[in-house]
Amino acid sequence: MNAHELYEMLKKSQEAKGYYFNKDKKRVLDLLEGLLINKGRYGYMACPCRLAAEDREWDRDIICPCIYREPDVAEYGSCYCNLYVSREWNEGKIEHRYVPERRPPEKMFKTS
Repeated sequence: MNAHELYEMLKKSQEAKGYYFNKDKKRVLDLLEGLLINKGRYGYMACPCRLAAEDREWDRDIICPCIYREPDVAEYGSCYCNLYVSREWNEGKIEHRYVPERRPPEKMFKTS
């Protein structure tokens, strides 16, 4: 599968849930390529904007769509990566603000 195929597959399923891809298609395709690279590297599509630990259970919270997407889009109109956004965000109806990292610091680096 390539990034364009992943785009078409996810677009349909995620829009039905109220999540849209960022209108910057180049950015989206770059992020989707990162997801595919991580799938090949780790066996799962870890968020390309975060450092994966190569441990599926440890990284469960950052497997795309990550568990932080819903609160990020609800509060900021965009997820941390700006991959998934609300319709209002894409239409410029809400301010494009920085989305802070919600992942707890203790999950950033696996020590053992």
